[in-house]
Amino acid sequence: MLNYALEFTGLLIRWLHLIAGIAWIGSSFYFIWLDRSLEPPEPGSDEAKKGVGGHLWAVHGGGFYNPQKYLVAPAKLPEKLHWFMWEAYTTWLSGTALLALVYWHRAGSMMLDPAISALAPWQAVALGAGSMLGSWLVYDRLCRSPLGKRDALLGVIVFALLTALGWGLAHALAGRAVFIQVGACIGTIMAANVFFVIIPGQRRMVAALRAGRDPDPLDGKRGKQRSVHNNYFTLPVLFTMISNHYASTYGHAHSWAVLALIAAAGVVIRHFFNLRHKGIYAWHYPVLGAVILGGVCWWTAPRLAPLPPVTGDVNFNRVRGIVGQRCVACHSPAPTYLGLAAAPAGVLLHTPADILRNAQRIHLQTVVTRMMPLGNVTQMTDEERAVIAAWIGAGAKTD
Repeated sequence: MLNYALEFTGLLIRWLHLIAGIAWIGSSFYFIWLDRSLEPPEPGSDEAKKGVGGHLWAVHGGGFYNPQKYLVAPAKLPEKLHWFMWEAYTTWLSGTALLALVYWHRAGSMMLDPAISALAPWQAVALGAGSMLGSWLVYDRLCRSPLGKRDALLGVIVFALLTALGWGLAHALAGRAVFIQVGACIGTIMAANVFFVIIPGQRRMVAALRAGRDPDPLDGKRGKQRSVHNNYFTLPVLFTMISNHYASTYGHAHSWAVLALIAAAGVVIRHFFNLRHKGIYAWHYPVLGAVILGGVCWWTAPRLAPLPPVTGDVNFNRVRGIVGQRCVACHSPAPTYLGLAAAPAGVLLHTPADILRNAQRIHLQTVVTRMMPLGNVTQMTDEERAVIAAWIGAGAKTD
C-alpha cells in the first residue's frame, strides 16, 4: 500500500509540475514576444509624453489589448501590480519533489549503473543535489563578473560549462539520471534567477519609485538579462523532462554529447523565434537546428554491440526463464521490486502471451539499448542478452 501511495503521490506532483511549467513557460514566451514586438509611440503623442517607450495593439479572445512599456515607470504607480513569480517557484518545488521521489528515493536503480561507477546511492543523491547548487553559484558569479557585460560570450561559456557538467555526471551516473540531473541544474538556475535576481530587483525598483527616488537601472538591466537567459534555457530543459522515454539518447555511449547537441538545437531554434518577434526571419537558425537534430538521429540510431556466441538450444522456454529471472520482479501485476507499485510503463512480462506481445520491446531494451534491467539490478548477463537476440532473430516463436 505504501508503494502505491508513493506512486499516486508522484502522479499528482508530476501533474502539478506540468501545470506550473506550462504557466511559467507560457508567461516567459509571452513577455519575450511582447518586449520584442513593441513599437515606439509617435513623437509628441500622449504616450510619448507619459514616458511610454513602446506599445502595441493585439486582439485575442474577442477583445482588443493595448500593452504599454514605460522607459522607467509611470509618473504614479498604481496600487495593484501583477507579479509573475509563483509559476517559477511552483515549477521548481514540484520538479525537485518529483526528482527526489522518483530518482533520489530509488537512487540504486534509477541513478546508478555498476558498469559506470561504484557509487553508493547516498553518494549519487549528494552528487545530484550538489550539482544543482553548484550550477547556480557558478552561473550567478559569471553573470556578476565583467563577463556578464558580454552576453554572447557569456552564453557560450555557460553552455560549455553545462556540457562539461554533463560529461562529468556521465562518468558517475546512469545516462537517464545524467539527463534529468542536468535538467534539474538548468531548472534551478532558472528559478533562482527569478527568486534571487528578478523579483528582488523589481521590488527595489517599486520601493524606490513609491519613495520618490530614481530606481537603480542595474536592477532593470540585470533582471532583463536573466529573463532572456531563462527564455533560452527553456527548450533544453523541456527536452530533459521527456528524455526518460527515449533510451536511444540517454543510453548512448556519449550521452553527454547527445544532450549537448539537442540542447544546442533547442537554443538556435528559440533564437529564431526571438528574432522573428522583431520582424527578422533568420531561417538559417531553424535549418541549423534541424541539421543538428538530424545528425543526432543518425548518431543515436540502434547499432548492436557485439554479443558472445550462443551455446545450446534457443527456444521460448529458455527465453521465458531469462525474463522470469531478470525482468518479472518489476514487470508483473504485483511487482516485488522495492518501491514499485505497478509495472513500469504498464509492460507486463509474467505470462507467455505477454512475452510474445512485447518481444520486440524486450529486444530493444535488453539487447539494442541495454537499458533494461534498469541499472542492471538483476544482473542480466551478455550471454542471456545473446539468447534473446538469437530468439528474436529466429522469429520469436514459442516452439
